[in-house]
Amino acid sequence: MDYLGLCNVYEALENTSKGLEKTSILSDFLEEIKEVPDYIYLLQGKVFADYDRRELGMSIQLVIKSISKASGFSEEEVVNEFREKGDLGEVAYDLVGKRKQQSSLFSEKLSISKVFENLFKITTLEGKGTISTKISLVVDLLHSSSAKEAKYIVRTILADLKIGVGSGLLRDAIVDYHFKPENIKDKKKFSSLIQSAYDMSTDWSLVFEKTIQNKLDDISLSPGRPVKVMLYPKAKGIEDAFKIVGKPAALEYKYDGFRMMINKDENGNIKIFTRRLDEVSNQFPDVVELIKNNVKAKTFIIDCEAIGYDPETKKYTEFQDISQRIRRKYDIDKIIEKLPVELRVFDIIFYEGENLTAKSYEERWVFLKKIIPEVKFKIGLAERIITDSVEEAEIFFTKALDDNQEGLMVKGLDKPYKPGSRIGYAVKWKPEDNDLDLVIVGAEWGTGKRAGWLTSFDLACKDGDELKMIGKASTGLKEKREEGLSFEELTELLKNLIVEESGRKVFVKPEVVVTVRFQNVQKSSTYSSGYALRFPRITRLRPDRGTQDVATVEEVKLEAE
Repeated sequence: MDYLGLCNVYEALENTSKGLEKTSILSDFLEEIKEVPDYIYLLQGKVFADYDRRELGMSIQLVIKSISKASGFSEEEVVNEFREKGDLGEVAYDLVGKRKQQSSLFSEKLSISKVFENLFKITTLEGKGTISTKISLVVDLLHSSSAKEAKYIVRTILADLKIGVGSGLLRDAIVDYHFKPENIKDKKKFSSLIQSAYDMSTDWSLVFEKTIQNKLDDISLSPGRPVKVMLYPKAKGIEDAFKIVGKPAALEYKYDGFRMMINKDENGNIKIFTRRLDEVSNQFPDVVELIKNNVKAKTFIIDCEAIGYDPETKKYTEFQDISQRIRRKYDIDKIIEKLPVELRVFDIIFYEGENLTAKSYEERWVFLKKIIPEVKFKIGLAERIITDSVEEAEIFFTKALDDNQEGLMVKGLDKPYKPGSRIGYAVKWKPEDNDLDLVIVGAEWGTGKRAGWLTSFDLACKDGDELKMIGKASTGLKEKREEGLSFEELTELLKNLIVEESGRKVFVKPEVVVTVRFQNVQKSSTYSSGYALRFPRITRLRPDRGTQDVATVEEVKLEAE
């Protein structure tokens, strides 16, 4: 298939909001690329699997320069068009489509392989001359492209295809592709297998390839590659928690820390991954060393929480303190002294070559006890009790809060571990304060004393593969950076994610997740989620979380009940 054929697929996806239509379009495209499964990444504007965090690293300014060079229009003219349209893809469609300089009249059709190859090359570049080479590779594509192709090349580079294809749709498309004729019962079962394969591999190309080969069973956990963590819905209280997971249950501290999935492969390499699938081993060399010296096993994948503590008072600190370490790339030794961490391990899903996810929680805990020592302020198992008593649970809950932690996890003793799932095998129990993790999708440039900062942040929750607006928040942030999460810090994070501008309004890639506290939730026709938050305020940044971790519409609905 040539690239224009893929652009036609993009266009068809963009022009429909119906899930079944999107699934059918994607399924037909999979037939076209079955010989090169890696092209499935292009459906999400990528050239790598989800676990591979390499990026194109092309800012809006570099894309503007590329469009200018390819079209013959000045950068100022490109910027003016961008201000008017708010979408650089549409700008490329117009300006590349009516080139002033016809120095490269394309006689050959642009191929998918050519686009894929150039985009891949961009991710490998580093060092002197990188920027000019990146621009040249983009210009090379734009010179050979039609208006429509230019539009989607630019949108792909900016990781904003606007076609609404998330993991759920890719899963459904692979299932649809595999099943001819249709068998609804088998489809549902197969869909679960596909989802499980993806959650263990985080690689849609691999899942698609193994589906074609009828070898899905070949996909399993692999230390060294990130895996989706199991997610936990909220419980309204201990009685609700017992109702969901059963009695008796394990109650563990819900630590106010940074979740880590730590891997050790058969070569002895230790890697630390976040729930967003980012590798942060370099930011936490102390944790790597701690694991190396204390966990005596050849291979494993353990689920843990890193909790910050004050090196002088030995009191646990809040997540917001340790979050500084997640983003730090330099002077690591200094920040380790200032913000040391203790590792609390609460699950294990791979041990000595064996996948443990199908084993019960209590069986997995036995494996943990074999390999995790207790070393105060270094490493240990999550503090826990097993009980069926509401009174005993409430006492333990109070103890966790007194120890400066968020609350408790309540876990079913006989439950397996389901990577990527939020299905009630375990729940979180926190105080009655209302808060949700939401993703920022837009903002407005401030005025007056907040001029130069982004303010009034648009917040979204998750509805399947889509993000739905649930409100705006402009309070909770500090004026000065040293006082806590500030307008300045959030602006720095968001301004490089801007994909559209319209006056003071900006739209950003949905990557920055924040915790938002609110008074209550009410139904609303104003926002696409159908709900609105009353008196929302942003309380903390969650750099460890991605869009897959934000609150769902169903969770929002529960808050409204």
